[in-house]
Amino acid sequence: MSAYKVELCGVNTAKLPLLKEEEKEDLILKIKQGDESARETYIKGNLRLVLSVIRRFLGHTDNIDDLFQIGCIGLMKSIDNFDPTMGVKFSTYAVPMIIGEVRRFLRDNNSIRVSRSMRDTAYKAIHAKEVLLAKSQEEPTIDAIAEEAGIPKEDIVAALDAIQSPVSLYDPIYTDGGDTLYVMDQIADKKNKESNWVESLSLNDAMSRLSDRENYIIKLRFFEGKTQMEVAEEIHISQAQVSRLEKSALSHMKNYLK
Repeated sequence: MSAYKVELCGVNTAKLPLLKEEEKEDLILKIKQGDESARETYIKGNLRLVLSVIRRFLGHTDNIDDLFQIGCIGLMKSIDNFDPTMGVKFSTYAVPMIIGEVRRFLRDNNSIRVSRSMRDTAYKAIHAKEVLLAKSQEEPTIDAIAEEAGIPKEDIVAALDAIQSPVSLYDPIYTDGGDTLYVMDQIADKKNKESNWVESLSLNDAMSRLSDRENYIIKLRFFEGKTQMEVAEEIHISQAQVSRLEKSALSHMKNYLK
């Protein structure tokens, strides 16, 4: 990345401005009132955020300028859709949107060409998933998505798999309140569920101090090797909630074991 620190898409990255929290709040209010000058200032003040996101994708393309431009599109969409009354930081809201924009660009420009019909099937499946998620607030199954889209589930699985780009275990997939969920958090570890530290008496004592729900989540995740998605389906909450509860439980246990 250092090779691009002087000039990137015509932007001198060494001179990018930093906004203070009070400046951000004031600018957002002006943006919501239609102030284009405030919007431009806010965009420039968050270009460092775009740079931090696209660093994670440098192995996927040779053209860093393209990634930066696409990241800026994601940033502008975030600014236009951000609601300061949601109670989350702008960066928390913007990072997933910037990542999504970059992923779409990489997917659509993948050197491995995917047929138009298969891509259309994948997009219909994604739309059906969003519709079902909005209705139930729960992650829908492949069977439910297939029924909603009117497409055989085998075709949906093949299409969704075809449009995916390879990802790193450390690629972020969800951010909430500065607490990032990574791909590795979604992978079950069935080989190491008999680890000595899990079996220790001190750990069992620490677990006994958790709430019933936190205790159950820890058991499912680390004793039974289930993914966060599997845990979410079993206890009927969202994957994001499982992530927060898991991290909270581990933090409490860590503090107790110190």
